[in-house]
Amino acid sequence: MKVIEWERDRIVFRFFGVKWDWAIEPRYWRPHIIGIGILFVTPIVLYFVYPPLLATFIEGSLLPCIVLPVILMLIGTGRFNFGPQFFVGVGGFTAGLLSIHFGLGPGITLLAAAAAGLLTGLIFSPLTLLAGGIYFALLTLLLPLIFLEITFVFDIFKGDTGLSGIPFLINFPNFTLNQLLYAFFALALMLIYLTITDRLLRSRYALQMAAINDDEEVANGLGVNISRIKIASFVGPAVMISIVGWFYAHYFGAFSSITYLPMTFMMKVFMALVIGGRGAWAIVLGGYVVTLIEVLLIRFAGNLSPILFPIIMLALLLIFREEGLFGLYRKRHYRDYKPHFKITK
Repeated sequence: MKVIEWERDRIVFRFFGVKWDWAIEPRYWRPHIIGIGILFVTPIVLYFVYPPLLATFIEGSLLPCIVLPVILMLIGTGRFNFGPQFFVGVGGFTAGLLSIHFGLGPGITLLAAAAAGLLTGLIFSPLTLLAGGIYFALLTLLLPLIFLEITFVFDIFKGDTGLSGIPFLINFPNFTLNQLLYAFFALALMLIYLTITDRLLRSRYALQMAAINDDEEVANGLGVNISRIKIASFVGPAVMISIVGWFYAHYFGAFSSITYLPMTFMMKVFMALVIGGRGAWAIVLGGYVVTLIEVLLIRFAGNLSPILFPIIMLALLLIFREEGLFGLYRKRHYRDYKPHFKITK
């Protein structure tokens, strides 16, 4: 029996009665290779051409790292979380407080931030079972706002100025080189989240998530453990978002509640989701577009940027309300499906 078989449009692997097949037609893998290649080349080009834009690239890479877990949470619970920045605050403050008061390095604080996200996710996960619709949206909307008020009440969070003196994740003498390395680190994190999202949405677990999202009564009749799926779909993304907060803290060397917990930050997350369009790569595109628009407005509009930013976002939302920016690509390449492994016994 052949272990590897070459067919017209795919490679087939056979091992102990299990078969894997991988589509090899260019239409399946070419857009992804090109996209990843552009993302890896961009920081190098910016490093030599215009280094200040590296910070924009880093922010654009981190924004999808929040949106992608929100999508997983939405599909698995059937409810949209309007306060994912709450977990950004959990991860950021955990990393900052442990670094400042106990002298822990980024490696230990990464584990602590993930553990804090896991704990808080478990604490608030019953909301997915007890509340639905507008009630769940309002409750999740209140979480970061309540956390914001707490940071002003307890001095340990330094609500007015935020935490400072957090050890940097990368700290070479050359600042521009640090920015380049941060750009690749943020890009790697984003690609990891992109891969996790893609793998999950192609698994059998995704079928159970979709069944819950579509009709909980039908899913229950099919034998889906609704409570377990909802809790896992809430806690897992909470950990992922908390890690983003950890990165923010060790990237800037500071962390402030007034930057990440207000609704203005949530608006960027929501706009990256809507303007980019449907699909994981669409979210990545939306993250970079929203970040670039914000930076350009701050650079050229100054004090008017807080007013112009939501106006421009609203205009883009109305223009690309159906499928987003990525929909322009899909209209011309409607058969470009993503590559995947299919396992059969």
